[in-house]
Amino acid sequence: MTPPQRTIDLNADLGEHPNSNLDEQIMPFISSCNIACGGHIGDEVSVRNTVRLAKQHGVAIGAHPSYPDPENFGRKIMEMQPKDLAESITNQIMLVQRICEEEDVKMHHVKPHGALYNHAAADEFISQLIYEVLREIAPDIYWMGLAHSVSEKIALKNGHPFIAEGFADRQYELDGSLRSRSMEGAVLTANQVIEQVEELAMNQRVKAEKWLGLKVQSICLHGDTAGAVSLAKEINQHLAAKGIQIAAV
Repeated sequence: MTPPQRTIDLNADLGEHPNSNLDEQIMPFISSCNIACGGHIGDEVSVRNTVRLAKQHGVAIGAHPSYPDPENFGRKIMEMQPKDLAESITNQIMLVQRICEEEDVKMHHVKPHGALYNHAAADEFISQLIYEVLREIAPDIYWMGLAHSVSEKIALKNGHPFIAEGFADRQYELDGSLRSRSMEGAVLTANQVIEQVEELAMNQRVKAEKWLGLKVQSICLHGDTAGAVSLAKEINQHLAAKGIQIAAV
């Protein structure tokens, strides 16, 4: 009997480069996307354009909310009242929800962006806040977050569907967190990306200072990584050659 084919989701953060054709170029090689929805960048026009592209290519659609901080591209933690942060995240997600409904396609998941993602991965209060937003407006929608993180713990504790994510192009620390972009070596080279994707997809591990077991369902390639389109194509072809199907969760 032939064993079942292994699958992995390949996702990218899109709707972040309004003056380029990056989204259109990368879409054929991924299985899900996370659409910037106004916190760090993005507006109704860019969200609708990316939703339409995703629908055309059969790519699963996610909202990509962040701290409302376009000046820093959502990559710095903001001190906000919890109710204000919850309201901002809610409004960002609901923009994608509404446009998906208008375009007759379903929203598949929510993946926080940047500092919000990393803050939630380490902080129970922020993860609980995100969970409560999702419970209120998107109870059946997947929450995508860092594998083996506080976010995963909070989602599982509350019975919320969760997608455990790893990263193709980021260096890991020994505790399973991502190395800060301010540090040398935080973003991997092209050859390192292919090696890391293969280890994550096939061996469920990642190299920090030593090997860490890391069970992931989705692997992210950042659209702003140098050569992202070529890398997405190479990853797609490399995994296919290894007998791994790329498909949304």
